[in-house]
Amino acid sequence: MTLADAVAHLSPERWEKANRLLIRKALAEFAHERLITPEATAENGYVVRSDDGLTRYRFTATRRALDHWQVDADSITRHRDGTELPLAALDFFIELRTALGLSDEVLPVYLEEISSTVSGTCYKLAKPQIPVAELTRSGFQAVETGMTEGHPCFVANNGRLGFGIHEYLSYAPETASPVRLVWLAAHRSRAAFTAGVGIEYETFVREELGERTVERFHGLLREQGLDPADYLLIPVHPWQWWNKLTVTFAAEVARRHLVCLGEGDDEYLAQQSIRTFFNSSHPEKHYVKTALSVLNMGFMRGLSAAYMEATPAINDWLAQLIEGDPVLKSTGLSIIRERAAVGYRHLEYEKATDRYSPYRKMLAALWRESPVPGLRDGESLATMACLVHVDQEGASFAGALVEQSGLAPTEWLRHYLRAYFTPLLHSFYAYDLVYMPHGENVILVLKDGVVQRAIYKDIAEEIAVMDPDAVLPPTVERLRVEVPEDKKLLSVFTDVFDCFFRFLAANLATEGILEEDDFWRTVAEVTREYQESVPELTEKFQRYDMFAPEFALSCLNRLQLRNNRQMVDLADPAGALHLIGNLKNPIAGV
Repeated sequence: MTLADAVAHLSPERWEKANRLLIRKALAEFAHERLITPEATAENGYVVRSDDGLTRYRFTATRRALDHWQVDADSITRHRDGTELPLAALDFFIELRTALGLSDEVLPVYLEEISSTVSGTCYKLAKPQIPVAELTRSGFQAVETGMTEGHPCFVANNGRLGFGIHEYLSYAPETASPVRLVWLAAHRSRAAFTAGVGIEYETFVREELGERTVERFHGLLREQGLDPADYLLIPVHPWQWWNKLTVTFAAEVARRHLVCLGEGDDEYLAQQSIRTFFNSSHPEKHYVKTALSVLNMGFMRGLSAAYMEATPAINDWLAQLIEGDPVLKSTGLSIIRERAAVGYRHLEYEKATDRYSPYRKMLAALWRESPVPGLRDGESLATMACLVHVDQEGASFAGALVEQSGLAPTEWLRHYLRAYFTPLLHSFYAYDLVYMPHGENVILVLKDGVVQRAIYKDIAEEIAVMDPDAVLPPTVERLRVEVPEDKKLLSVFTDVFDCFFRFLAANLATEGILEEDDFWRTVAEVTREYQESVPELTEKFQRYDMFAPEFALSCLNRLQLRNNRQMVDLADPAGALHLIGNLKNPIAGV
């Protein structure tokens, strides 16, 4: 690849279109979060003014349930001093920096994240476009790499600060480039391996890597006069090796606490979360999740060695809970367990930092089960994020599935809700257990376009138990969080209604497949159906009312605009919520 080829996707035409798409999203989501207040000008017409009042953005939009702004991208124009100006995303944020609360410190970094996000959109626009009707019949990883939007709420959702263009082309999920992981030998005096019940290190590593590769790695250690028995093998993201460990961990390499063994033999594909890899050489083998010190969507995407120690035990605990619960079992819910983890502790950085520091999250990995071996005849897999994917013709993946299924849209939706939503409700009401159930954290099992069951993933870092009196095993104790009573149900209202169903309902309505009222009526019916099936939880249903008239609006972009390096204090997730007024509950009174 030549130097010029690396930026071939950055053409004037694609840049203009990508800027328009990003400004469309910014207007929609910032209006939703009440950072800006569009003024109505005519039927469906609105204007947003810059901080100084001199620049105007005019557009048309449809207002939907949950105060969702569906802005028409082609309608957006920008005017100043009677002149129409081209749309430019960076100018948009500078012109509205006061309204958006962008500090002098955050603004330039946020602009860089926006530049990266727009650049990524240009790359996606340059790819051959796959219509959703074809994508729904494609393989699991074709769907994973075919997504174009990223998180539906966040405007700067593909920052990936730290990746140069060469690394973007090598490691971004949408580029679908095969990746070989780098393997290090880590001295046991500073590294720890933990695993689920019945898993032993030596056997596990040989199954994952293969006998020949393990022997090759052991041979490299012996050549340096080192005993393989003194070391644990750790998979590392290539970016992390080249950009962080070779420099930041130079002392560890020099002292042979860390020994680079080279690349493994298997090829992997980066997933939507960028630091998790699917084994494309052997799809039945485990995913590998790696530490990646890249700033993306409000966090440095590291992986904590300390957190890794309890990860397999937490996964075993949750798997056992699901297995023993008849309601969860009846929905078909499963998890893909994080079965083993390895973490490396840099003692000097630990002395210099607190436990939330990015310096403590530079070298760790975990192995998560693959969902592939659990498939039955005729079934396929797709990340749930695909449901809100829309192709260049404006057709949605969810709409294509409805058509493929041959079911009435409400009936299709009911299958999906029973598989995905009912387990979330039951986990909350029966166990005070909540997940982070966004589109990237859920895999759907499909058959003939119909959702058969859901698979939850990313368990140990993302679940929480909100019952202060819950009896938890010592290894699972870290899941307990203190959340005020009035904020507990926000885990469902925000993460599911506002951050996912809002977009799914709007897309289906826009396509004329399912009216919004029918969408939310079906959600209400599935909620009632669940509640009637477990009358013993009636008191909990009354205390935490899914049919309350309204709920607090929790704003994600406000968090990122305030602090885009660490959006949430992990020690106090509830305290980090940014609540602005209320939203009308679309299932209230249904």
